Amino acid sequence: TAARWVVEEGLEYGAAKRRAIKDMGLPARSALPSNECLEDAVREYLFIFCADTQPLELAALRELARTWMRRLAPFRPHLGGAVWRGTATRHSDIYLQLFCDDAKSTEIWFIDQNLRFDVSSVTGFQGEEVDALTLVLPCPALQQNVLLHCMIHDHDDLRGALKPDDQGRTWRGDLTALERLMNGDAAI
Repeated sequence: TAARWVVEEGLEYGAAKRRAIKDMGLPARSALPSNECLEDAVREYLFIFCADTQPLELAALRELARTWMRRLAPFRPHLGGAVWRGTATRHSDIYLQLFCDDAKSTEIWFIDQNLRFDVSSVTGFQGEEVDALTLVLPCPALQQNVLLHCMIHDHDDLRGALKPDDQGRTWRGDLTALERLMNGDAAI
């Protein structure tokens, strides 16, 4: 049920799990599956119900992410989330983690580029608050707008950000890694 909400509505994993608990009439304090378990269920759902559309939607989102990673190269962008992990659909947002020496330099760059963006705070890798800059981008391939979230981390956070999950898959990758993924390198 949570996988369906992730795919069909673009909900984040936590929100999808909570909504599934409610939809299924389970107690609010019910045990929830891990994100890795939910991701496996999302992959299965995509394979069964979206095999004809999801690969093209993922490719469109990865192409848009690549464009912005090139544009944001001075800030060492790394793609994360469903677009990186391969489970994105047209309902998914793009998540870039930027690793900067000076967090304010990113905002200044956005302003200098005349970009319209919203600023919020999100939880970082170690539980600390980090700034997130969100832009609304046109995605012609999907004929819709897509949200791009740029989370701004300290440059030193990059070392711990590249740890793999329990199955050896990385949680995020840089532009070179994304391009290898887009070219079909299954080793990523």
